[in-house]
Amino acid sequence: VQLQASGGGLVQTGDSLRVSCAVSGRILSSYAVAWFRQAPGKEREFAARIRWSDGSTSYADAVKGRFTISRDSAKNTVYLQMNGLKPDDTAVYYCRASTEYWGQGTLVTVSS
Repeated sequence: VQLQASGGGLVQTGDSLRVSCAVSGRILSSYAVAWFRQAPGKEREFAARIRWSDGSTSYADAVKGRFTISRDSAKNTVYLQMNGLKPDDTAVYYCRASTEYWGQGTLVTVSS
């Protein structure tokens, strides 16, 4: 299984941005695909997760109500729609399938 994250960039406070995670290889219906993020000097933290089989989702408190995770099964792609971005959201965003397959990360920078 390989994951390719994309869509990061530089935005201003309050802006929206959507990052994508293209998943290739054999995807088991039992997999969950998650987004994690790692801010400069901090540990990687969980942001959102979606179960591939039924689309059920969960979010970290820090992003709940602002971020939405979704998937397009036909394209094998998971999205993270980020609204109301804040400088604290600045991080490298990584996607992960199951608990062992990681993408390379995409940088999101939110200026104040």
